[in-house]
Amino acid sequence: MKNILWQPTEFEKTHTNMWSFLKYVNQQCTENVVDYEGLYQWSITHPDQFWKSIVSFHDIHFSQAESQVFNQNKHMLDSKWFEGAKLNFAENLLGKIKQGDPNKIAIRFHGESITTRQLSNAELLNQVKRLVHTLKKLRIKPGDRIVGYMPNMPETIVAMLATTSLGAIWSSCSPDFGYNGIMDRFGQIQPKILFTADVYYFKHKKIDCLKTVTDLQSNLPSLVQTIVVPYDDKNVSIPKNNNWISYPDLLNDAEADDIQFSQQSFDHPLYIMFSSGTTGVPKCIIHGAGGTLLQHVKELSLHCDLSDQDILFYYTTCGWMMWNWMVSALTIGCSLVLYDGSPFYPSESRLMEIVEQDAVTVFGTSAKYIAALQKSNQDNLFNRSILNLRLILSTGSPLAPESFDYLYDSIKHKFQLCSISGGTDIISCFALGNPLVPVYRGELQCRGLGMDVAIFDDSGNSIKQQKGELVCLSAFPSMPIGFWNDESKIKYKNSYFSKYKNIWSQGDYATLTENNGLIIYGRSDAILNPGGVRIGTAEIYRQVERFDEVVESIAIGQQWENDVRVILFVKLRDNDVLSDTLKTAICHSLKTNATPRHVPAKIIQVDDIPRTISGKIVELAVKNVVHGEVVKNTDALANPQALENFKNLPELET
Repeated sequence: MKNILWQPTEFEKTHTNMWSFLKYVNQQCTENVVDYEGLYQWSITHPDQFWKSIVSFHDIHFSQAESQVFNQNKHMLDSKWFEGAKLNFAENLLGKIKQGDPNKIAIRFHGESITTRQLSNAELLNQVKRLVHTLKKLRIKPGDRIVGYMPNMPETIVAMLATTSLGAIWSSCSPDFGYNGIMDRFGQIQPKILFTADVYYFKHKKIDCLKTVTDLQSNLPSLVQTIVVPYDDKNVSIPKNNNWISYPDLLNDAEADDIQFSQQSFDHPLYIMFSSGTTGVPKCIIHGAGGTLLQHVKELSLHCDLSDQDILFYYTTCGWMMWNWMVSALTIGCSLVLYDGSPFYPSESRLMEIVEQDAVTVFGTSAKYIAALQKSNQDNLFNRSILNLRLILSTGSPLAPESFDYLYDSIKHKFQLCSISGGTDIISCFALGNPLVPVYRGELQCRGLGMDVAIFDDSGNSIKQQKGELVCLSAFPSMPIGFWNDESKIKYKNSYFSKYKNIWSQGDYATLTENNGLIIYGRSDAILNPGGVRIGTAEIYRQVERFDEVVESIAIGQQWENDVRVILFVKLRDNDVLSDTLKTAICHSLKTNATPRHVPAKIIQVDDIPRTISGKIVELAVKNVVHGEVVKNTDALANPQALENFKNLPELET
């Protein structure tokens, strides 16, 4: 019992959306499900009934019903869902907005440079209507691409809703991407409209966006219009030519006509998402409207237990899939809180101040952010008036057991902590939270409903309570409908189906626990293999980053004498130096708390560790540099200069 950090009471269980859905399944499908594990097994055994129940239970609006729920073709990626159905994604997101209190706050925005501003339901709907009017005048049609080079601000959501109302495809990147990073992405998909902010702020530095956009315009011949959103001033100065228009002028000149939502097939393209691009040009992953909608509604309503009374704040950028996931909560009718800027400006307490100020009930962030808070040594950081906060979500990388302890020790009141895991590939989760079962220290609570997740050993056998590859055995609606410019689906198959025949391999190294939860140890392509023993990098980071001196670490396998040896790089606090005493302590901790195989052959201090723009450290890029190989796309990194720390190190020559 000591590993249980949170557990719902019987009263709490029976007042959740998940419990209501369980009873609904029993009534509608004549089942006798009594707990979550029974519900999960039913959902993967009867996928057609399960996903149809998601539609009916949540009143998903189809303008035309399906002729068949699930057509299971020979290969997973060729399976079809809800054939014959017609729907519109934005219409479903705006349904509760249109029906609800027009004065209720739909979106509240905080930025580094400005005071809070907000949009009511009525104001959000009005802006979407006016923007749809403009896009129609620009002759946008279903399938056209509209892109955002935007901060996480209300206008980005408005632009996405207007785009998808017309059946066009939305894609976005955050403005911290450089020119090459943007061209690697938007250059592949030939957008017609580009939304951009004039500036954005980070750590109180004002950064201009329009110079980059000018360069983009010269090299994106498909563009017919650039729409500039003022970040913190109604009057934005833009170049005087026909290819630019300010967002306020656009709204003022447009009519707020009722929206005629374009009705499209279930698998009509909705979003184009991009892989990280650290090993080459980013893959353009196409996600369908219906699959994205159903998966997000399932996760937000059932697994997160969201209702129209909730206030959801997820710290994310528009270049991370968590932005798309968060925005889908409009379907539930809850309010959204957005923040754009550094989470540590002007202090480590910034995000918690917003949680307190806005009475946030559900807060989401990255595991790296939580680890950074833990390192800040501010024990009273959470000791604020945040009694409304009932759920904290964490993703991006494995959340260490010590981070579980930190949050529960620091918050000092009852709440549910959900470490969740999925990816851009599926625009959703394989494993996540559950309001019906306990939170165990260091574990993701459960496999998601309808996601036939297993752990495979090297021979492709399903295993439990052992480490192996995270796989999905059956098709699910939020699988990509394809990759851009990949008509033969060769890239698609190579990305997920090359390891096991007709089995989705996610590329995560994980364990299915005795509690039917999961522990994830890192990316399987970054797994270390000294002496033929597989080691997850997260197992090393957990021990190393316990030390106060260590800010962050990264481990790789170096080819050495016909084997692999573990090399550990550490970034230390300012003015700290890697001493023999600290090296010995790190090695002792790894040997004692992990295994002797986890002890690195070398520990080397570096000034910085490279990470993607979404904040994930990149073991493969460091491994390439150490072995003298080219890192193909440094524009995908937030700090590519950090790679210089790993070049031609004399310590690695002996």
